[in-house]
Formats: sequence, C-alpha cells, structure tokens
Amino acid sequence: MEQLVNTGLLLILLAVTLTIVGMRNLFGVVVLGTIYSFVMATIMVALDAPDVAMTEAAVGAGISTVVLLGTLYLTKTEEYPVRRHLWAPLLVAAATAAALIYGTLDLPLFGTGESAPHSHVAPYYISQTPEDIDIPNVVTAVLSSYRGFDTLGEV
Repeated sequence: MEQLVNTGLLLILLAVTLTIVGMRNLFGVVVLGTIYSFVMATIMVALDAPDVAMTEAAVGAGISTVVLLGTLYLTKTEEYPVRRHLWAPLLVAAATAAALIYGTLDLPLFGTGESAPHSHVAPYYISQTPEDIDIPNVVTAVLSSYRGFDTLGEV
C-alpha cells in the first residue's frame, strides 16, 4: 500500500512538472510550483521525514510563493515567445538526468542497515551527542548543532 501511495504521489509530481513546462502564464507556473512543493512535502511525510516536510512546505510553498508573486507584481505575467530551439536545454537536462541516475547505481539499497550512514555516522551521533552538545534528543541535536548552518539555510 505504501508503494502505491508513493507511486501515486510521484505520478502527480510528474504531471505537475509536465504542466509547468508547457505553460506560458507565469502566474499559473507559480501556483503549480506551490502545488509541487506541497506534494513534495507530502512525499517527505510518507518517507517519515516530517522535519524536511515542514521545511519544504514553509520555504518551498510559503516563502517562495510570496517572493515569486511579488516578482510577478513588478513584472509581466506572460512569458516572451521562444526565439530559439529547445533541443539544447533538453539535451542538457537529459545528460544531467543520466549522470544522476548513473551516480545512484553504487548507492546501497534504501533502508539497508549496513550502509555508511547507519554503520559510521549514526553511531557517532548517538554516542557523542550527550558529551558534545548535551541535548537529550539526538534528532534535535543533529538538526540544531551538527547541521546548524544547513538548517539555518533551510529555515
């Protein structure tokens, strides 16, 4: 059932992405971008990452939407006509996608306990958090201290 839900959410993301690519109205693109962020936040909740989901919803759907709507207020809402061929950007996007897919071939299976983060990083955080930071919750310690600058950038 979980795989069915994840597949459905990914299909919704694909549909929203393809719709964004074909739109000329920039206000519609902003609205669809907000929908994309909310669906992405839902996927993060389904993957048991509520902290990432809240950040995606707040930054991706909240702040980004306000900034983009403010930009549209100061500019035009229709995209200029395309004057060049679109095969070059499509080729670059396809090459990037192929490189990213190739890069995932060496990764361990999702959820495998023998992967590097589970065998090296997680034990360090669990054992050293009380001594290094003195915060009882390990997740809070990782997000607020070990990954402090990254979390600050997300917020």
